Amino acid sequence: MKIPPFGLTTREIREELAPLRNDFSVAVCRAKNPFNIGAIIRVAHSFLVREIFLIGTEPYYERASMGMQKYETIVECPDEASFLEAARGRPLIGVERDHARRTLWEAPFPRGLVFLFGSEDDGLPQALLDACEDVIAIPMYGINHSYPVAIAAGMTLCEWARRRDPRGGVSRAGG
Repeated sequence: MKIPPFGLTTREIREELAPLRNDFSVAVCRAKNPFNIGAIIRVAHSFLVREIFLIGTEPYYERASMGMQKYETIVECPDEASFLEAARGRPLIGVERDHARRTLWEAPFPRGLVFLFGSEDDGLPQALLDACEDVIAIPMYGINHSYPVAIAAGMTLCEWARRRDPRGGVSRAGG
């Protein structure tokens, strides 16, 4: 099912969404698979994040974001140092299985946080791990070592929303 056109410009849609934005952000180290970055942008839009930090210079696949990049504030950071400067003063929560201090289910989510996701192959660079206030892991039950990064982002943002949903988790569709 396609959504009919809103009859608004991109700028007008962004202005309408601005007061609805949530007080948290997503940062992702650009990876070898540009599809994943586009998918994370699409997922982040679904949760109306404050902004999306893209760390590194690799391109991302815009088609995977399904046009949602037009409605998001995307902050391009060419390297880890520029990201840390851009996010200065905000709690960084790394999502990384190998260096986790606790699970997604038990981690506190302070206001203004930035969820930080690493690349599929290398995870989070040490400089970013060192800057994290906390590092969390999503529980796994199979023998696989990790979740795809776009899936991990979706699960993490869903847990954030579950805790913060002012409707008590009730679907707008009434389900």
